[in-house]
Amino acid sequence: MNDLEIYFNENNKRVIDKWSHYFEVYDRHFSKYRGKEIVLLEIGTFQGGSLQMWKKYFGDKAKIYGIDINPNCKQVEEENIKIMIGSQSDRDFLKKVIKEVPPFDILIDDGGHTMLQQIVSFEELFGHVKPDGVYLCEDLHTSYWKEYGGGYKRKGSFIEYSKNFIDQLNAYHSKEAALPVSSFTTSVSSLHYYDSILVIEKRPTPMPISSQTGTITIPDMPLANLHGFEKVKAKLKRKLIRRMNRLTSFFGLGWKNGDF
Repeated sequence: MNDLEIYFNENNKRVIDKWSHYFEVYDRHFSKYRGKEIVLLEIGTFQGGSLQMWKKYFGDKAKIYGIDINPNCKQVEEENIKIMIGSQSDRDFLKKVIKEVPPFDILIDDGGHTMLQQIVSFEELFGHVKPDGVYLCEDLHTSYWKEYGGGYKRKGSFIEYSKNFIDQLNAYHSKEAALPVSSFTTSVSSLHYYDSILVIEKRPTPMPISSQTGTITIPDMPLANLHGFEKVKAKLKRKLIRRMNRLTSFFGLGWKNGDF
């Protein structure tokens, strides 16, 4: 049991409402920030208990911000906890947040959970997450609930929207104009899907380079053992690999003799 679970189970302060399996995910991705001067934004203040939990978990150096549409949530403000009142689907409001709050080390979307809210919040706020920060969107099970704008394989759900992130993460390897390298490609190192949670970890990500070390001891398959189209294909492949090796060597790049 990690410190977040202990805090939750022993909590006698403001109400916290979380799924039990979330705490392992939080601790896995957030523990490296403990004791540091960080900025955390949580969308969805509710009763303010989770903001107090983050304050305890990260320590006195952390600056905690909350967003909620309920003006009464201003009551949960305390030292190192500030509340901003507005809608997470209001792009103008979110642009104001960016101007008033320093770049985030951690952003947690635990707001209204509708598809519009999750997508608009990502589009407006993701760019304000620091280059080594974390964006976490939770309660993604609403992507399967029609009353929230979701539904299995339904176009426009946050789950379907986020599946495009997988393509963008791998865009360096695309040879098609339809999948160009984007700012997402160059700034995101990994995606982590859990039950009802997506964690996006940022890190400057340059063009990957493949190289080869060691001594080759296994010879290629003898062409005599191949027949018909497979034999022609193998010959063409070997010619292409030789040309690519010459080309990449000229430019000082690596090339992996793998299947393609």
